[in-house]
Amino acid sequence: MRWALVKVCLAVTTMVVVAFAVPLGLVVREMARDRAFSSAEREAAAVAPALSITTDRDKLERVVVSAGADSGMAVHLPASGGRAAIDLGRQRAADRDIAAVRRMGRASTGTVPGGSTLLQPVALGSGAIAVVEVYVPESEVTNGVGTAWAVLAAVGLALIVGSVAVADRLGVRMVRPAQRLAEGAHELGEGRLGARVPEDGPAELRLAAVAFNSMADQVVQLLANERELAADLSHRLRTPLTVLRLNAASLGAGPAADQTRSAVAQLEREVDTIIRTAREAKPQTAAAGPGAGCDAAEVVRRRMEFWSALAEDEGRKWRVAGVDRPVRIPVARADLAAALDALLGNVFRHTAEGTAFAVDVHNGDDAVIVLISDAGPGIPDPDAAMARGSGSGAAGSTGLGLDIVRRLAESTGGDVRIGSSVLGGTEVRIWFQLDGRGPAGRGHRGSARRRRARRLVSTFNRPRSLP
Repeated sequence: MRWALVKVCLAVTTMVVVAFAVPLGLVVREMARDRAFSSAEREAAAVAPALSITTDRDKLERVVVSAGADSGMAVHLPASGGRAAIDLGRQRAADRDIAAVRRMGRASTGTVPGGSTLLQPVALGSGAIAVVEVYVPESEVTNGVGTAWAVLAAVGLALIVGSVAVADRLGVRMVRPAQRLAEGAHELGEGRLGARVPEDGPAELRLAAVAFNSMADQVVQLLANERELAADLSHRLRTPLTVLRLNAASLGAGPAADQTRSAVAQLEREVDTIIRTAREAKPQTAAAGPGAGCDAAEVVRRRMEFWSALAEDEGRKWRVAGVDRPVRIPVARADLAAALDALLGNVFRHTAEGTAFAVDVHNGDDAVIVLISDAGPGIPDPDAAMARGSGSGAAGSTGLGLDIVRRLAESTGGDVRIGSSVLGGTEVRIWFQLDGRGPAGRGHRGSARRRRARRLVSTFNRPRSLP
């Protein structure tokens, strides 16, 4: 906007300067010409009284000398009364021009080498017409024109420079508030909720800054309300959790009782984590630093220890592969555990008892793939299932599980795909990118990663026996 304003002002000022300076320069040149010829007419008029009195050559020469124009004046007397024609001074005009002036009886100008001539007719006492020729050099015609044009050019240039400077200042005054508004919006989009914009500049931009600051305050207030609501809702779970913990304590000894008490303790820890996270003053928008992450194989083993007991109670066959050695991924342990619980919970919630399932982990060069597959009825519309909040339509389904998994994978540059498994049901593939780049990549390396991904998936899709 700033440079556009400068360019517009430069073009307009240049056109105005040209529109006024060019005609003014032509007027100055005409004025100089008129001044030079007016001086020539005065010189010719100084000789006219002498010509009306005498035609003596010697007397006329003295008159011409006394007029101070002996080098640039010539007098042409016609022959009359047996007297030959007399020509005084240097003749520069053509004979036909002199004869034309004598015949018409009015002054005339003409162009000659080095300048111009003024031919002025003068009536003699005998009734004949003499012609006074005054030479006007080109230097007199253009005297002062160059200086006047230089002054006009300097004034025009000063006007252009001044207008550009004023336009630049006006542009800065308008652009700077707009830039601050854009920077504030960018900071707010990155999660820096304290970003505000100074309310200055033109009236329109001041109104925009006021609206932006009001919007930012509303966003902060809404987020604070959401955090408080999440904390309050999570806190309400403490009462039923307390009842569950007391009931679990009264179950006595045995694997099922220990498992129930472990699940209640884990649920209490998760609720406490939710409350602490919800009451954080600042949202966590930064990516995980170097060294952050967890061992995916360990997390899968521990979560399968929990879900395997429930699988045995429901008569489900299950299998875990690829967890015999550490598999590092750049996500937090709690986030991966929550994602696995969401997917395995979907298997138990949306498939009948006795339906088999499997969890496979593969550690590649630049990515880790986790496959959760089952032998259930499958998902008719995978794209709709990935939409946040869509759910399955069943009771207790909020539709947030798959979205949580998707956002976790995308935080590493990976993604989540839903397809058909070799077990006959649904297969959820979670791609965790280790180097922060998406699995699609770019160019040759991207194509190579896609080929490796297809090989990994095809390896997992080979039929495997369940225990």
